[in-house]
Amino acid sequence: MKFFGLLTYLLICFTSVTEAQKLRGLDKSPMDMAYYPDDFAHDRKFAPAKVGDKVFARVTYSRPAKKERDTFGKLIPYGKVWRVGANEATEIKFFTDATIQGKTIKAGVYSLYAIPNETEWTLIFNTDLDQWGAYSYKPELDVLRVTASVKKPEESVENLTIQFKKAGENVREALLIIAWDTVQVEIPVSF
Repeated sequence: MKFFGLLTYLLICFTSVTEAQKLRGLDKSPMDMAYYPDDFAHDRKFAPAKVGDKVFARVTYSRPAKKERDTFGKLIPYGKVWRVGANEATEIKFFTDATIQGKTIKAGVYSLYAIPNETEWTLIFNTDLDQWGAYSYKPELDVLRVTASVKKPEESVENLTIQFKKAGENVREALLIIAWDTVQVEIPVSF
């Protein structure tokens, strides 16, 4: 009787150990980051003492896939606040003060939300961080709202993509680009 009890105990322990070693699969909406200037992320020789020494901004977001779905107007309703991605609300960190459409935003970390519409988006920079989605979005914590016209990208974008692009000769002038499916918005940012 003691033998069967010991054997059962060992089997339970062994099963627990093998279960603990299983890893979960890939995220359906993997996390990504965009830096400006983006050579920070791509140039292996580039090694500042800290990120903010050479980088003006960083966006952290999750990249949902289109997966043959109708995105804007259906999956992402027009006229409603969206987290600009999946999972946690997208966050943008400015390592220096920035100017967006003539409006100054202080160095710091902000949640980035959008209110998409067919021809124009409202982009919202908000101080409420670590939010899951836009379910508890608080408009009273907005620090900046700007609008951007909707463009069509050169080709359909399967996974949401956020990037910075140098705008002109001056490295302190950039475009923040958000593209997904057949929609693209660009916001000029200067540092």
